[in-house]
Amino acid sequence: MASVRITGAVVAAATMVMLSYCYLGLFRFSDKFSTEKKKKKDKLIRRNGLVDAIGNTPLIRINSLSEATGCEILGKCEFLNPGGSVKDRVAVKIIQEALECGKLFRGGIVTEGSAGSTAISLATVAPAYGCKCHVVIPDDAAIEKSQILEALGATVERVRPVSITHKDHYVNIARRRADEANELASKGRLVARGEKTNEEEKEPSLFSDSVTGGFFADQFENLANYRAHYEGTGPEIWDQTHGNIDAFVAAAGTGGTLAGVSRFLQAKSERVKCFLIDPPGSGLYNKVTRGVMYTREEAEGRRLKNPFDTITEGIGINRLTQNFLMAKLDGGFRGTDKEAVEMSRFLLNKDGLFVGSSSAMNCVGAVRVAQALGPGHTIVTILCDSGMRHLSKFHDPDYLSLYGLTPTATGLEFMGIK
Repeated sequence: MASVRITGAVVAAATMVMLSYCYLGLFRFSDKFSTEKKKKKDKLIRRNGLVDAIGNTPLIRINSLSEATGCEILGKCEFLNPGGSVKDRVAVKIIQEALECGKLFRGGIVTEGSAGSTAISLATVAPAYGCKCHVVIPDDAAIEKSQILEALGATVERVRPVSITHKDHYVNIARRRADEANELASKGRLVARGEKTNEEEKEPSLFSDSVTGGFFADQFENLANYRAHYEGTGPEIWDQTHGNIDAFVAAAGTGGTLAGVSRFLQAKSERVKCFLIDPPGSGLYNKVTRGVMYTREEAEGRRLKNPFDTITEGIGINRLTQNFLMAKLDGGFRGTDKEAVEMSRFLLNKDGLFVGSSSAMNCVGAVRVAQALGPGHTIVTILCDSGMRHLSKFHDPDYLSLYGLTPTATGLEFMGIK
């Protein structure tokens, strides 16, 4: 009988254990279900206005490139920001910091010299802060960018492309416009107080007498650009990959995206490798791989003053910006216009991704990194903007044919993949 009692006790104990496991399992399932439900609910929460809708963009697997390389190639869909590009993040950060430190006030003018996307983002975001936007843009930029800017309410100056050292480079003109707006605002304050002003006749102002001042966004040198990506884009990539990332690659114009993301990712894990992909005419590839901006021939004076012989827009530069200097890079690759054009058509045909020139170049870089690292790695890049801003050049067959860039590839043979 004793053995029966012991057996009965064992059965009872086992039953209690089983019931406990079932309860815990049900609790964990319920908790997991609640967590998943909360995540879905969080995605549906309303955003507080336009500014709050910027960032937290999807990270997608680029299926065609992943299958071709044996790596997980992921693209951050920055073209889904309200202003249509990665530059929305920068615009918000620049304006917010300027307002906080008293360099900009409601009713003020934000000026910028931009090849397009940053200007569009500033023009999109500025009204949300009670400000206006004045943009100076090189006249060789795609015409649709000027049209978008004007539709957004910005004033636009199109000027001829010259060296950054020239006083009439579009960036230098934008800086002067901010000074002019500040002078006008200062004069207005004197008049309001009944004080005398300098009565010398000057050229008519581009700005209203009610302007409260001007602020030059200075996207190339303003480290708010870098901070936007160190505090936003980088952490998002880390969270979206759950820290399972081997490499990041991107082209650089101002250098803010590459610097902010590379700094953050390498602070999280030193095993993450970060690379530059550079278009033709830019000196950054030489700087990253050789330590100098120019080759020996270029340094001997044979370099053109405006050497950008590329159809890509917004990337490539021949000077080191304060933002780029913040980058932590493990190497670099050179891309070509032909590769960028072919890549854009490949992505459209295989993945339904209609991307702009810089996004296409970034994907060229992602494949280069995959080829260098070998299969089995996770590589992230930035899909900066869509092809909608590049219809008159990068996506225009007639324009491409003038430069011998008509796409002919049927696969990824232009990247050495059969």
